[in-house]
Amino acid sequence: MAQTTPNQKTRWTFQWKELYEEIIDTGICTGCAGCVISCPHDVIGYEHEPGAYKPFHLEEELGDSDCIHGQKGCTSCTRACPRFRDWETEADQHLFGRVRSDNEVAGIYKDILLTRASDDFVYEIGQDGGLVSAILIWCLENGVVDGALVSHLEGGEGGWKATPALATDREGVLAGAGSRYTYSANTLAYPQAVEKGLKDLALVGMGCQTSSPPIMWHRKIGKTGKAFKLNIGLLCSKSFDDSLFDELFAIKYGIVKEEIAKMNIKGVFQVWMKNGDYHEINLKECHAWTREGCTTCPDFAAEHADISTGGIGNKSDWTLTVVRTPLGREIIMKMLQEGVIEARPGDADPAAIELMHRLSKKSRERWPKFAYSAQASRVTIKSKGGTSS
Repeated sequence: MAQTTPNQKTRWTFQWKELYEEIIDTGICTGCAGCVISCPHDVIGYEHEPGAYKPFHLEEELGDSDCIHGQKGCTSCTRACPRFRDWETEADQHLFGRVRSDNEVAGIYKDILLTRASDDFVYEIGQDGGLVSAILIWCLENGVVDGALVSHLEGGEGGWKATPALATDREGVLAGAGSRYTYSANTLAYPQAVEKGLKDLALVGMGCQTSSPPIMWHRKIGKTGKAFKLNIGLLCSKSFDDSLFDELFAIKYGIVKEEIAKMNIKGVFQVWMKNGDYHEINLKECHAWTREGCTTCPDFAAEHADISTGGIGNKSDWTLTVVRTPLGREIIMKMLQEGVIEARPGDADPAAIELMHRLSKKSRERWPKFAYSAQASRVTIKSKGGTSS
């Protein structure tokens, strides 16, 4: 990157060419689709299919690796990418006014709680306490947001392919309740929100997705970034390719995906069937189906969300809740005051907090040394375009 004096500001000129060479072609791309929804010229496509989950360029004139609009000065795709250049330090500075310290491997936060929904139905249908569903329903009903980008199951009941979806009411939120461990780029539901004229959106996603809005805000991408008002992150070590069901579950274990009732990961891959059967699959067997973008992702704890959540630790019916921003704290406090959720101190389950930090540290080690962002890896690192430290 060009050197600047304290009074200079480097002009952002990076376009699809740099994004392709540094992020997509190297395998760092997480498939979050932030670049897709931000492209003002609609020239970035996305294949939400097994073996894919990556953006690609639609124009033919300059091939896969360059863009006519980029050559003319369009930089929207790199401004939206939560893995391009010094993404972590920029998002930290925007949200918290500082970068995380070395021992803040799970990111910067204000509080850690154990929470769960008070509504019995939301609690039962949700995963590990139903917190995310409770937050979205409360925010929709109280005018905090007018839509939420979530995932639904393709084909409804009996389907297990996660697909991006827009929820605008309680029913839509609950249709997205529960965990699936295959990938859904929930940001791809953004065009549906635009079509409906929605302006205040919540995003639910893993760290790779929830880092995108603050990067958009920091890099001043414009109207796409402004639409995101609430960011809910899901703790995530990895997600799997959809072919896991057919190539491992069905062939080796005879588990038919259409008959699966519920899934969870608690040290092993847990599968409950509609007929009452229960299966446990060693996670090591699933590694071969890990999505490529997950293998280099350094963010287990969704460090740039307003609220990060996950069902880890010993209290399986409570959600580990990491409150990071003033907005996140305000929402949680109001929901507690109204009795919409229940809460306990996070240290009531010290194993959950210890596990979050341990898995966060392990994920940090994935960030490749050829990539940018010294903040993510805590070393001076080099790339094709220069050095960042």
